[in-house]
Amino acid sequence: MHQLRTEPFIVSVWHGTASYPARLLYHPSRRYPEYPFGDVSAEENAAYEGTRQTFRLLRLDESNYGTTSWNPLGFLIGPGDRVLVKPNLIREGHGSRPMEWEQIITHPSIIRAVLDYVYIALQGKGRVVIADGPQTDSDFVEICRRTSLPELALFFRERGLDVSILDLRREHWLQKGGVTYRRRALAGDPLGYTTIDLGEASEFRDYSLNGRFYGADYDIRETAQYHSGGRHAYVLCRTALEADVIINLPKMKTHKKAGVTLSLKNMVGVNGHRNCLPHHTLGTPADGGDEFPGNNCMSTIQSRAIAGFKRCLTLAGGRGGLLSRLAVRSGRAAFGDTSKVIRSGNWYGNDTLWRTVVDLNKVLFHFDGEGRERRGPRRYLTLVDGIVAGEGDGPSSSDRKEAGVIVAGLNPVAVDTVCAVIMGFDFTKVPLLRNAWAVTRYPLVCFGPREVLCRSNRPEWSDDLAGVQNAAHLAFRPHKGWMGHIER
Repeated sequence: MHQLRTEPFIVSVWHGTASYPARLLYHPSRRYPEYPFGDVSAEENAAYEGTRQTFRLLRLDESNYGTTSWNPLGFLIGPGDRVLVKPNLIREGHGSRPMEWEQIITHPSIIRAVLDYVYIALQGKGRVVIADGPQTDSDFVEICRRTSLPELALFFRERGLDVSILDLRREHWLQKGGVTYRRRALAGDPLGYTTIDLGEASEFRDYSLNGRFYGADYDIRETAQYHSGGRHAYVLCRTALEADVIINLPKMKTHKKAGVTLSLKNMVGVNGHRNCLPHHTLGTPADGGDEFPGNNCMSTIQSRAIAGFKRCLTLAGGRGGLLSRLAVRSGRAAFGDTSKVIRSGNWYGNDTLWRTVVDLNKVLFHFDGEGRERRGPRRYLTLVDGIVAGEGDGPSSSDRKEAGVIVAGLNPVAVDTVCAVIMGFDFTKVPLLRNAWAVTRYPLVCFGPREVLCRSNRPEWSDDLAGVQNAAHLAFRPHKGWMGHIER
């Protein structure tokens, strides 16, 4: 019933209007033959049209296209399935310009369009969960308000489809001046969490740096409990591991630690314990770290000062007050703000985070909710929202980039590689992408880059990967720590 009707090496790229509809619920602007509802908007909806066209370009249910029977996701989803829809909901707005959000998170008009085709495929039987684990200091209530996700879920529930929204985090951190002062417990994943140790199958098995990992919290000892002595363990949400189908809806953005954030990086949001994820390794390159790009005395002093400050916060229970905020302010005055200088692994030499991201995707594709190896491949689709994308200081302080693209396919490595190429980057110089192609134990892809085939409404992008690499691109500006190192 669920045999794939398309090939995983095919990637579709739609290029069109770089704008989203503003009206709530984001109805399509025309009544397509397969459209299951009566509501149509007078406002142009390029997101809906682009989503529909990426499915057509993938030739999903090709024989029924243009008829009332067209069911492009029917090869992937059947009645009764549990479907996880995973958007990028990292935070409610830009890090320093909080009213801006369209370039930061997946736009709800994309989510709405995909949900319509999930609705068609489920035929009224099954369950959909829209879920993510945003940044720990993000306001999930405000994210929902801006995206109108509760209204979208209600729209479908009133039409007979079980759709819910889930914040996968276990804690919400309240911060002032960049310092956490309170930690509020959250309900988290109602299905719980599963810890899976990849051991020798981890991408950290041949890691040559000093192993002093920094995760997402002040306590590096906790991160070491998951990554030391040959153990490389990850905590994943069971809602993701037990889903029959995963539909990944990432935002197209540059990233300070990974170069780009697309399909592979977006799955960090289904992790259930952020501090088990190594983000960078403490120290300068001379010290066996990738925290800073240089080996000068100032970098060494900064590294030791930051480590000492975080040890103090760990001893204080992971919370700080006025004195901690004054210390941060003094550090910024002495060493520069992180938005202006390169530290914390925010550069092209970060040899840590790509391994974490690849490992997480290995677990997602090859293990179930009980921590056992899956018997068959996971049913999966990724569709990247690049209509309004993010460039520069991503992922949470990206500048707006009106790219006007949606990219889709069945394999995240192929899709992310094509995205990087049309963004204007050499994918072989992005460690996450270069190494994702080379995984041997629990592989993420069963073909090579030369086999990737793009189908697009833009003729020069309708070619194999080599042809697309020689075509015009969108000239994204990378994060400053990557500038001059990954551009085509």
